[in-house]
Amino acid sequence: MNLKTKSKSWRERWHEIIYEADTKEGKLFDIILLILILSSIGVVMLESVESYRETHSNLLNYAEWVITIFFSIEYIMRILVINKPWRYIFSFYGIIDLLSTIPKYLSLFFVGTHVFVAVRALRLLRVFRVLKLVRYVGEANLLMKSLKASKARILVFLMAVFSLSIILGTIMYLIEGPENGFTSIPRSFYWAIVTLTTVGYGDISPHTALGQFIATIVMIMGYGIIAVPTGIVTVEMSKQAQKDIDLNTQSCRSCSAEGHLDEAEYCYSCGEFL
Repeated sequence: MNLKTKSKSWRERWHEIIYEADTKEGKLFDIILLILILSSIGVVMLESVESYRETHSNLLNYAEWVITIFFSIEYIMRILVINKPWRYIFSFYGIIDLLSTIPKYLSLFFVGTHVFVAVRALRLLRVFRVLKLVRYVGEANLLMKSLKASKARILVFLMAVFSLSIILGTIMYLIEGPENGFTSIPRSFYWAIVTLTTVGYGDISPHTALGQFIATIVMIMGYGIIAVPTGIVTVEMSKQAQKDIDLNTQSCRSCSAEGHLDEAEYCYSCGEFL
């Protein structure tokens, strides 16, 4: 009975350290984790520079192995301290954690695969939990809800832009023609997209007076079009902000769900006691 209690206490303690940032130990663990992630990315970047690779290849290799071993231990610990390991293994962070660990091991059998450890940059998303900036966790949640709420209107807007680009591309193909670089409707459609989005690569440009006039109208329209999705999302964010919920970094020991209310006692995802 004592062993069982001790084992349970050990798992809960390490779950709090590894998955949460509400304690001093949890914050310290995640800060160290972020430092190692940045260090690993830096090592991979230095390895791509020929002069550093030739003079410090052994040092860079040792550093990458030390970091990889740490991440391997961390990945195993995350599985051990959670009640339902498969929920973590197949979660977004679980897949990213695995993908950021195995490339170095694969480099023992396949040359060059270690460079894929750059995927560890995605793990920097944990910064929302690391610094215990709860308001940023709330803002991230607010943004996601706003995007979901406005996805239908954004989709309609994108379809309108797509249709407009096809029309403009077809018109420019008829006006400019192949002799001015508009060799086909798809290529003219490409020009319309890069012009309407104000990117303007300059590899295709109208030469006729009428074509240049239409291009001017398209570029002016581009500035207005850019503001539309911003306004849609902003309106939704204002609506969502009225709810003004307070979230913390507490993670469920059963399903790893995060973003619980401060006063919550049970997980909103699986219903387990927090």
